[in-house]
Amino acid sequence: MNRLELWNRYRQHLCRVDSIGLSLDISRMMFDDGFIETMQPRMIEALTAMDALEGGAIANPDENRMVGHYWLRTPERAPDQAITREIQQSIETVRTLAREVHDGVVKPERGEGFFIVLLIGIGGSALGPQLLADALGSSDDPMLIRFLDNTDPGGIDRTIAEIDDNLEATLTIVVSKSGGTKETRNAMLEVADAYRKRGLDFARHVVAITQDGSALHTLAVKDNWLRTVPIWDWVGGRTSVTSAVGLLPAALLGVDIDALLAGAQACDEATRNHDIARNPAALMAMMWHHAGGGHGDRSLVVLPYCDRLALLGKYLQQLVMESLGKQHDRGGAVVHQGLTVYGNKGSTDQHAYVQQLRDGRNDFFATFIEVLRLREGPSIEVEPGITTGDYLFGLLRGTREALTEAGRPSITLTLDKLDAGSMGALIALFERTVGLYAELINVNAYHQPGVEAGKKAAAGILDQQASVMKHLRDHKDRSWTAEAIADALGSPEAVEMIEHILVHLSADPSRGIAREGSQPSGSSHRFNE
Repeated sequence: MNRLELWNRYRQHLCRVDSIGLSLDISRMMFDDGFIETMQPRMIEALTAMDALEGGAIANPDENRMVGHYWLRTPERAPDQAITREIQQSIETVRTLAREVHDGVVKPERGEGFFIVLLIGIGGSALGPQLLADALGSSDDPMLIRFLDNTDPGGIDRTIAEIDDNLEATLTIVVSKSGGTKETRNAMLEVADAYRKRGLDFARHVVAITQDGSALHTLAVKDNWLRTVPIWDWVGGRTSVTSAVGLLPAALLGVDIDALLAGAQACDEATRNHDIARNPAALMAMMWHHAGGGHGDRSLVVLPYCDRLALLGKYLQQLVMESLGKQHDRGGAVVHQGLTVYGNKGSTDQHAYVQQLRDGRNDFFATFIEVLRLREGPSIEVEPGITTGDYLFGLLRGTREALTEAGRPSITLTLDKLDAGSMGALIALFERTVGLYAELINVNAYHQPGVEAGKKAAAGILDQQASVMKHLRDHKDRSWTAEAIADALGSPEAVEMIEHILVHLSADPSRGIAREGSQPSGSSHRFNE
């Protein structure tokens, strides 16, 4: 395709939304002229289904619940006034708590105020707040923030060590909708122990974001934590960033959460539009469908040319892959749907994998994300007439041209600037795109049976570990191989897992399980307590 043809496609297919300062260019996705017209009836059906979802339809039949993250930024659209009031009250609670922390009204057990936030969560309960903090935080923020998002003891130790000298001035936020998420509970217990070791009352330094009546809510009320802030069963973790999950840590950092919500609301309004040519979410969902043939046959490579959006790819991995990666469609047919997401920031990671994107397997489509205004003040010239931002612009556009020349499809998403409003719009755009694409491929974007299966398997392994430890305690007079323990427990088929359990336990001297030297290849280790 020559330059004039590309220019004509650009003019024909550019979608500009002034209300959110965003442009979507799908012209390089290499679809035929009739593709959008052919897909239009299906997209209208998808948009109608999204209208019903926002109206309160049961979107997750597995759990018999609605999905209402769109109501978080427009509470008046909730299907009943009680939900509207709850959302409004939670936003006001966030505003009030952040103001009281900043003013020293809510303060720690010792000292004049909090100046560090430690957020404990996992999945969307951490990824969303991390994205906001990295994208919108600055050196002028009234508080610093750190995260614990795993049950890795080494990672927990490292994070606690970073703030240990200032633990008395650290406000901890524990995020768990159900209150039963093990990774979050484990990190919370470790952090509570760190406070106790410093002679501090954990309850006077901690806030819970959880569902009313959950185990975490019950604990917070019983121990008189500083606050509990609600989250609801109709908000999934991966779409919770515009709830208190994202708003509270953002407000504590000084982010304008009203602008964030307004940007998301404006994008929601723009992406409800049934005029597909003017709806960026509808167009992007159709491009995802075109790229992978409706089966996710190509990966989505996210390339933000902005350091502040370095975590966007990681955030979108969960939003997209947990929503779309499904074995069955809504009718129960086996479909093995999904859309693999990877990526990192440009131009840094051009040095990592653009070589393969340009010359390797043609099994992806790229989404370039451009921010036009990257600095508020003037820039020096690093060469005559050239600034650092000019170089970044050149690298983005040059890479896009190189991919086009090699027959590699791409989308370009351009933001006028990156601030709280545009960040809210960007998040809402991808949320809506995921929902619309799920409708096109007929999968439920709002449940995650695979994640639950992994949790159940982990619980079974921990039960097995308890049995192994009991067996060793009850038989201290001799050493044991995994095979012998498996036979003794009546589970010969579990021998490999028992071997892994024993190796794991023996690596921690405090567990009291010793591994007796090295063993020849193919034979089992011997263990004793």
